[in-house]
Amino acid sequence: MLECMPKARSEHTTGKINPAKTCQPIGAMYAALGIHGCLPHSHGSQGCCAYHRMHLTRHFRDQVLASSSSFTEGASVFGGAANLKTSIKNIFDIYNPEIIAVHTTCLSETIGDDIPTIIKQSEIPEGKIVIHANTPSYQGSHITGFSNMVKGMVTYLAERDEETLRQKRVNIIPGFINPADMREIKRITSDLGIDMIMFPDTTDVLDSPLTSKYEMYPEGGATIAQIRASGNSRLTLTLGHWSSDAAGALLQEKCGVPCIPLKVPIGLKATDDLIMTLKEKFDAVVPKSLTIERGQVVDTLIDTHFHYQGKKVAIFGDPDLVIPLTEFVLTMGMIPTYIITGTPGRQFEDEVSAMIEAAGIQDYIVKAEGDLFELHQWIKEKPVELLLGTSYGKYIARAEDIPLVRVGFPILDRAVHPLMPITGYRGCLRLIEMISNAFLERRDRDCLDEDFELVL
Repeated sequence: MLECMPKARSEHTTGKINPAKTCQPIGAMYAALGIHGCLPHSHGSQGCCAYHRMHLTRHFRDQVLASSSSFTEGASVFGGAANLKTSIKNIFDIYNPEIIAVHTTCLSETIGDDIPTIIKQSEIPEGKIVIHANTPSYQGSHITGFSNMVKGMVTYLAERDEETLRQKRVNIIPGFINPADMREIKRITSDLGIDMIMFPDTTDVLDSPLTSKYEMYPEGGATIAQIRASGNSRLTLTLGHWSSDAAGALLQEKCGVPCIPLKVPIGLKATDDLIMTLKEKFDAVVPKSLTIERGQVVDTLIDTHFHYQGKKVAIFGDPDLVIPLTEFVLTMGMIPTYIITGTPGRQFEDEVSAMIEAAGIQDYIVKAEGDLFELHQWIKEKPVELLLGTSYGKYIARAEDIPLVRVGFPILDRAVHPLMPITGYRGCLRLIEMISNAFLERRDRDCLDEDFELVL
């Protein structure tokens, strides 16, 4: 068993047994699905594409369509240019998407395929578009892949037209969050009376209804015209440093649209920050409905605080979710003890450490490029009372008899979560409900066990 010593940061190690992340192409594929009429294309082997589609399908419980360059031994030796050119022609001929979003895999990155040149040499029908992002799986995480694909959208599509500037419009780059969370952010912005462009936007794509007619390309997603017009907006808000900031910075550099980085609006303070930023930048009036929602959150925190006050919690997952989640559990009066993400970045450690120390907590560990095996060893040495993270935490929860509240990506063993937001004030209420009920269910079970022993 590893020795666990309280400290602000844990030393980085090169070896990982169970890293708290997955690979770049999954994030790129998810981002591409947020463009209307887009078919994501995996430039690599069929096995990689099948795994990425399967993982997304299991999380969202909705079909995820993508194509592959279908590398064989020959492509591995001589390169995949011929495969990609043939793929692009066949995809437009057979599936007729408006746009193809190409992302790379380990194999094509190791070979060193020049994707922009191959795309220029490909047979692309008039009016159709092909964009790309380099997403080597041996660097970063699925969040890095998402970021790279959104940057690709800006690189290929965003344009500046001085004659069509929209002074009352905001761009929102939402980060790697569920469709329900994107829908909630759109609702809040609409309630403030502000016109917006959200990209990528997976609402009505991966939460589309079941109808009597099959649609290969659902109605949802940001249109090509909207992404192009993002260069004419007054402002861009990027929600999440790792998944969105790079695209916002590029849009500012390319089209001169000012960019303000914010946290994903999970929890009371992060939601307040989003609403107040929109209010100040667009001179908007906060409607009574949002004020009531916020008051309900505060009232619920007071009503339920004795369920979780002072409880120790371990949080793991994507950095753009873990940071506001940590901020919210501090608001709730809980003690974040172990906080890890699989995505690299020292800024994660600095930001989380500052947040926790400002709350007067000294006994904690925070780590980027974290490992769930290592997290398990820490918990064995010094237990916590709650786990907050993805489905992969269930093995720790089962072994150590700790409640697990599932948030983030992937959640593979529960349903409906992509339709239920954790962002905004409504998301606050859902998080309070899940966390509070996890403790209550544990208490009820312990009471039943005690009663059973008394009967015996």
